[in-house]
Amino acid sequence: MKKYKFIDSITSDVMFEAYGKDLKELFENSAEALFSVICKIDTVKPVKKEKFQMKAENVKDLMVNWLHGLIAAAEVEEMFFCKFKVLEIDEEHVIGEVSGEEISREKGGTVVKAVTYHKFSLEKVKNGYVANVTLDI
Repeated sequence: MKKYKFIDSITSDVMFEAYGKDLKELFENSAEALFSVICKIDTVKPVKKEKFQMKAENVKDLMVNWLHGLIAAAEVEEMFFCKFKVLEIDEEHVIGEVSGEEISREKGGTVVKAVTYHKFSLEKVKNGYVANVTLDI
């Protein structure tokens, strides 16, 4: 099963569609898609591991909070993340581990300012879940 795909973007946004057989996989794949924009993810090594958690009132807001939180953590910790493992998840909270290394110019990609609700969706489908996410760049 495909993890994610990028959808034609307009100049100030990047859109992707992420997939998962369950919420755990969907959140992991969405984080990977996000960081494949932020950095050259295939060149980043999982040198340092961080525990990460987020809460929300529903699963849609949880996804947005998860991705926003990862953007903020990357900025504060000055890290590019490359591995994402969800340890625990339900409709209102997620706990995960993210791994990566210090930011370096040569591994940089596009600066992502935020995750927006523009064309955002998260749906349960026949064989799992699909999320459409728009990133403000």
